[in-house]
Amino acid sequence: MGSHPANLAVRFFLELAALVVMAFWGSRQGAGITRYVFAILVPLAAAALWGTFAVPGDPSRSGSALIAVPGGLRLGIEAAFFTFAVWALYQLGHIALARTMTAVLAVHYAVSYDRLAWLLRS
Repeated sequence: MGSHPANLAVRFFLELAALVVMAFWGSRQGAGITRYVFAILVPLAAAALWGTFAVPGDPSRSGSALIAVPGGLRLGIEAAFFTFAVWALYQLGHIALARTMTAVLAVHYAVSYDRLAWLLRS
């Protein structure tokens, strides 16, 4: 179910890249100490949402869920997480990187079609 080690590695690096982008975007918000606070809090909040809400038994994750949610909601959280990262890249002026991230995400989710189907059934 989309859990080939190579696909899981791509997913992991997409998650890390998204968090780095969110930190960089946060650092561009505000001035002085505020920019550092945003650089820490924006990716921290995103990571907290990502890690807290899960579908029990999802093999692309640990299989456990701090707060169990339906698959459709989990898919929405993932979409919001990655959409924010792509939007942040556009806002920062990194259009080519935003397009590249979008393309890699599209391929990743296409390869993970069985996980998508499972999430939508859960």
